[in-house]
Amino acid sequence: MTTDRAATSAAALRRLHVPGDPLILPNVWDAASARAVQEAGFPVVATGSAAVSRVLGYADGESTPVGEMMAAVARIVRAVDVPVTADVERGYGLAPGELAERLAEAGAVGCNVEDSDPRTKELVDAGAQADYLAAMRAAAGDALVINARVDTYVLGRGDRAAAVERGRRYLEAGADCVYPIMLEDEGEIAALVAEVGGPVNILFRPKAPSYARLAELGVARISFGGGLHQATHTYAQRLFTAIAQGRDPYTN
Repeated sequence: MTTDRAATSAAALRRLHVPGDPLILPNVWDAASARAVQEAGFPVVATGSAAVSRVLGYADGESTPVGEMMAAVARIVRAVDVPVTADVERGYGLAPGELAERLAEAGAVGCNVEDSDPRTKELVDAGAQADYLAAMRAAAGDALVINARVDTYVLGRGDRAAAVERGRRYLEAGADCVYPIMLEDEGEIAALVAEVGGPVNILFRPKAPSYARLAELGVARISFGGGLHQATHTYAQRLFTAIAQGRDPYTN
């Protein structure tokens, strides 16, 4: 993708982050699921790192070699005609400029970047993470929409003040959106949206507020992580079990 085209595509993606009218992203795991999402009418395709990793035969948590992950992202980009944003975990050990370059080579115009170490399960220093995001922004310019994940809640540290502080620092560093993954309490979502001062992404899970309620709370982006792939895999397991038991898998 040329630089001008990438910037145009990223700008289109960035405009869709509207508090109160959230961008909904059913995360995909391969070219076929990406095409299905586009065919369903969604204006953006988002990958989920956990789902892509499982499809490629690896565990989540940066077990996937970066070359394989970027190749998977590139296949998804080639399969659709809408902007693609890629979940790239903590960055696979790449320097921020190199990560931005690899994403551009794959054709992605957006990314998720985590602020915890997948190996130690510890939060990265907020200042160091802000510096990393700022360097990504400097390298990518406007051609990359950065969704900065805030991992305080997923690590069981549900301190809104800490999450807000991290979110603000990431936005100041050049992130376009912050992603307090696993936050699902309505009051806490509303407070964080009000305090962080920028677009907020919420992970949709069975216990999360409805899409309409999340919109009322001022959320700008709703994603599904690995949930849709897990549901699809569970369904496939039922089909395989039916066949193994001599039953017709296409009936109950």
